[in-house]
Amino acid sequence: MKKNVGTIDKVIRIVVALLVVVLYFTHVITGVLAIVLLALAAVFVITALLSFCPIWTIFGLSTTKKQ
Repeated sequence: MKKNVGTIDKVIRIVVALLVVVLYFTHVITGVLAIVLLALAAVFVITALLSFCPIWTIFGLSTTKKQ
């Protein structure tokens, strides 16, 4: 796996995931929407930790610095 998630992209993914978790535990989002958003938040965290996003690969994108 070639890294394709840059630092700013990682930070955004983590912040969005944390926001979803906070909204869930404050009961702002509930039901099916909450489950879908929590699953998406988990994917964001995993892709941020691995520095690899399969969707970026499909579209040929990369947010890492060019070397």
